[in-house]
Amino acid sequence: MTDRRDVRVDAAFFEDLDRQLKIERGPNGQPSAIDFQSIELMEIVERFATGFDSLAPLFDGRTDYRVLVKGGLLVRAMKIIGVLASDGAIELIGLELDLG
Repeated sequence: MTDRRDVRVDAAFFEDLDRQLKIERGPNGQPSAIDFQSIELMEIVERFATGFDSLAPLFDGRTDYRVLVKGGLLVRAMKIIGVLASDGAIELIGLELDLG
């Protein structure tokens, strides 16, 4: 059985999301921030909860910061940054989307 960590989504993650996606869908069907939260976020949380240690370190020599780069269902690609908190939980602190 895989060790599972608690995952929290920091306000900075949601600020990044809101800067990149609007609250409502775009006129040509572009995804909204709510679509992203409903469709993409659960898989992201699961990947960090069960596989944090296998993700690439964000900085050389710093294993407490990890990055996940993946394709999405709603966006072409995304980069998510997570950090190991002092209580052992993972905090998702950053998000970059490729909307191309």
